Amino acid sequence: MTTTIATNTTPAITRTDEAVAVAAPEVVADVGPDVGPDVGPDVGPDVVAVAQRLPLAYEVHQPEGGVPIKRWTRGVPIEDGALRQLENTARMPFIHKWVAAMPDVHFGMGATIGSVVATKGAIIPAAVGVDIGCGMMAVKTTLKASDLPDNLRAMRSAIEAAVPHGSSPGRNDRGSWKNLPDGVSEAWATLQPGFARITDKTPRLKNTNNAVHLGTLGTGNHFIEVCIDGDQWVWFMLHSGSRGVGNAIGTYFIQKAKDEMRRWFINLPDQNLAYLVEGSQHHDDYVEAVEWAQAFAQKNREVMMAAVVQAIRSLDGMKPFEATALAVNCHHNYVAKENHYGDNVFVTRKGAVRAREGDLGIIPGSMGAKSFIVRGKGNPESFCSCSHGAGRTMSRTAAKKRYTVADQERATAGVECRKDEGVIDEIPMAYKDIDAVMHAQRDLVEVVATLRQVVCVKG
Repeated sequence: MTTTIATNTTPAITRTDEAVAVAAPEVVADVGPDVGPDVGPDVGPDVVAVAQRLPLAYEVHQPEGGVPIKRWTRGVPIEDGALRQLENTARMPFIHKWVAAMPDVHFGMGATIGSVVATKGAIIPAAVGVDIGCGMMAVKTTLKASDLPDNLRAMRSAIEAAVPHGSSPGRNDRGSWKNLPDGVSEAWATLQPGFARITDKTPRLKNTNNAVHLGTLGTGNHFIEVCIDGDQWVWFMLHSGSRGVGNAIGTYFIQKAKDEMRRWFINLPDQNLAYLVEGSQHHDDYVEAVEWAQAFAQKNREVMMAAVVQAIRSLDGMKPFEATALAVNCHHNYVAKENHYGDNVFVTRKGAVRAREGDLGIIPGSMGAKSFIVRGKGNPESFCSCSHGAGRTMSRTAAKKRYTVADQERATAGVECRKDEGVIDEIPMAYKDIDAVMHAQRDLVEVVATLRQVVCVKG
């Protein structure tokens, strides 16, 4: 059986077509554009001409003194704080054309989550954030729903044992490897030379959770799921990014950008809009480091998926299966060099997925809600992008104050998952209605498969 891998990511300046670790058959890889040098057209004139004849599926907001904000938010809420963030971004002098807001848009620390920002001559590190390369991976298996056991507790336990998740203070962090497994060591060997080049320039990044976080899940809204599609096929899906080392890289360069603003007496409406000018040393160092972190994130998901597949194969009584029908691996927190409307620009997707025509992506719902495998329509108005999920309607703190464990149990009935105080902030009611989100972006993507969770592992 041939594996089709849609690697909707930005791994490196030198393109490589790599098989996902779950299998090594023939691979058809769709490797995304690079962060670095100039690239060819992502959106041609024919695509633009067609889009201009279509009825508008978005709303246009024009902030004073800024470029327009195109919002795919019809039928979904957007809070005032998120709109103010978008307005501040739209007023930056290097924004290309407009700012695009996806239907899952909401206020974020540093930058608006669910935003797509194209820039010429500068990058805003906080618009990428500290979870660099965060994204999704899903694989379709040859298992049917009827092949799964009636009680899924053992399956959840096997996944939890195979993939470090969560965190705990001190040297015995349960979310890190104490001793690297062979597969993790092999994966790290492909990343280590690039890391060495980065740390030669920035030695403080050496003392970070790098190799020990490769193949680990993390905390918050990161998850691993077993899902079933409409035709009763079983899928494995997971969500994570560049972990501790990506956080360290993002934090370091966000501060460097702020330092540059102070150095040149540049006053900003929001200090998190601090930027690095293209051609400067800090800019070039950031591009190299963020590109490496994005490659780490992609590899992190591949290593975890291999562990999940092996863990489930090892369960007593599990039917032999393959996870080789279709695999999708896509970033939703990243920056890439792309060509839009005739110009080579940096496109920062903060909580958004690239959705060029034919691109495969993943849009997960919340715990207890459905998720979607989608195919991009290549809409140039959104800079060929779509949402990365449902999007929060309230903060984690607010969710913990409003809801109880009993609420969590009712909302996740039928899903084998944690149902305790530690995950109340991820309760489905803290998120937007995923059906409304999908309807608002029907001109950006089409649905390939609809998935419902039966097992969910949270950090």
